[in-house]
This record gives sequence, C-alpha cells and structure tokens, in this order.
Amino acid sequence: MKNYYEILGIPKSASKDEIKKAFRKLAHKYHPDKKDGNEEKFKEVNEAYGVLSDDKKRAEFDTYGRVFSEGGGNGASGFNAQDFGGFDFSNFNGGNAQGFEGFQDFDLGDIFGEFFGGGGRREQTPRGRDISIDLELSFEESVFGVERKVLLTKTSICDHCKGSGGEPGTEMKTCPTCNGKGKIHETRRSLLGNFSTVTTCPTCHGKGKVPKEQCRVCRGAGVTSKQEEITIKVPPAINDGEMIRMTGQGEAVADGITGDLYVKIHVKKHPLYSKDGPNLITDLNIKLTTALLGGEYVLSTLDGNITVKIPEGVTHGEVLRIKGKGVPIDKSKRGDILIRLHVQIPKRLSREEKKLVEELKKEGL
Repeated sequence: MKNYYEILGIPKSASKDEIKKAFRKLAHKYHPDKKDGNEEKFKEVNEAYGVLSDDKKRAEFDTYGRVFSEGGGNGASGFNAQDFGGFDFSNFNGGNAQGFEGFQDFDLGDIFGEFFGGGGRREQTPRGRDISIDLELSFEESVFGVERKVLLTKTSICDHCKGSGGEPGTEMKTCPTCNGKGKIHETRRSLLGNFSTVTTCPTCHGKGKVPKEQCRVCRGAGVTSKQEEITIKVPPAINDGEMIRMTGQGEAVADGITGDLYVKIHVKKHPLYSKDGPNLITDLNIKLTTALLGGEYVLSTLDGNITVKIPEGVTHGEVLRIKGKGVPIDKSKRGDILIRLHVQIPKRLSREEKKLVEELKKEGL
C-alpha cells in the first residue's frame, strides 16, 4: 500500500504549504521532459499530491490508509504531463528551468475558465447595484395597502447629459483606448500557452466613440449621485417580513442595466386583531349572563364600530363570524372577522348573587 507522505518525503503533520513545496520540487526533478526525468516517479508524485492537497481525501487517507472519494486512491492525480500533451514545463519564466515554481505567476481559475469556455469569457452587460431598505407599516396599511414616498440618495443617470457622458450637442470622436473598435484584446501567458481575451472597452463602454466635450455635471461618467423621491405602492394583504421588488429603481450604471430596489416590510402589531390568511381574528370577553341569555356588544373594526349580536347559550371558545370585514382578497371580495368568545366566570359572588345561583341550581342549571 502506498504511503503518500513517504513519496513526497514529508511528515504526516506537514502543512499545505509544505506539501506544495515538496510536490513542486519532486515534480520538477522527475518531469519526463527533463533529461534525467522519470515518468513513473512523476505520476506517483502527482498522485500523492492529488490526495494530500485535498482536505477530504487526506482525512480519509489518514484514517483508513486509502481514499474512498471519487477520483481518489489510485485514480488521484494532480497535473499530469500526458494530460497536457507532453507540455514542457521547463520553458516557464522566459526559458529558465524554474519548473513548477512558475505557477505562482498565474491565476489558475482564469486559465481553466478560459480554456474550457472556448478561449474567452462571455461578455456581460454591466448592472447597477441593488438597494435594500426597510419600511414600517401600521396594521391597517398592511391590510388595505398604501402608497409611501421615500427619499433615497443613489447613483442615477445624469439628467444633464441623459447618460451619454458628453455635453448636450457635443460631437463624438473615436475612442483613443480601443481606436473605435469598442473592444480591447488582451493576450496573457498561462500554463497552457498564450490566451487572448476580448473585453468591452472601459472608456467608451463598447460604443467606439467618446464625446469631444465631457459633461460638466457627471464629468463623462454618465451617472451622478443624487437624491431621488420614489413612490412605493404597497399592495393589500401584505404580511410582516415580505419583500417588495421594484425593478429598475436601484443604482444606475453607464450603458448598463439599473439595479433593483428591495423593500422589506415590517408590520406593527394591532391591539385587537391578528391575521390568518384573508381573515382577521380577535378575542371578545363576555359576561356569564350574556352567554346564557344573549346580548349585544360594540366591536371596533378596521372599518369603524359595529354592533355584534351574541346569541343565547354560547359557550366558552365558540367563534362568531362577521362576513366581508376581513382582509381584501380582490377588488370585490374580502375575508371575514372571526370572534373568539371568552366567557368571564366571576371569582367572587355577593350574598344576593349566591342566592340567585342557588335558585338556578335548584332548577337544574
């Protein structure tokens, strides 16, 4: 059974940096393209590094003496010379035989992203930042909806130049950065050779032309920081914690897409009501005599005061329904108010009250 620590010549307590240094040294020594190279040794060093450089695989190897993860064990590999068509690593750093020490000069994420993506990254339209704010509503506003105006300081399209970056009426000239092409070609040296990338020109933003005279307000940026009043339309039946997304109300960016505004709703608690879907729920305390004989109570609702008729013989916990006074469902329909009755039993009775209760007891009540 292979001992990957012995292959790299490091102790079991070696850090990641020590593992990497040992790998680079041995890979350079045994590289098959070198005069005294050894392909078998090179593959073995690669396999050891592939396991010990991965935290999960290393933990498995330390515990069980082998690797169970996909691609682990005998299939583990780091950089294999055959995988890259026998590429001569000794030609890095201007021809000096630096071997793997040259890796530190490259961004491997960029290299492989470009390689497997067809030689370049897909261009993306620039997008402004999103903005998030909090908005507090009363319970009534959350039920019926409301319009609120807020004043935000954000990056917006310049009103003077309308985002062009030039003084109104000024002529356009060829962009000096990209020579009118709107694109910039860059060639970078990488592990797999030279790669050319094409990016949008940061000066003209892909237009190929720039104004001869920059806008005096935004100084050619096309955007400025300013205060803007925004109207937020809160729909009916919104709940605490919900988010309203307002597309295109975030921060602007020149020749790009404006970000969005996210409004998080906070609803104040109501002293009487709570929401349960389209219905409003409230509790009503009634006297024992009302529970027995029935009666009327004045109830405060979100639409004003109403008189609630309590029927005879109601019980504790019984629910009365008032239709059409709850949360709006659509323009013509609303939920209901559900009233939970709580019969109040007196804790103390006067002599006269006790006599009356005794009489009721004799009657079988």
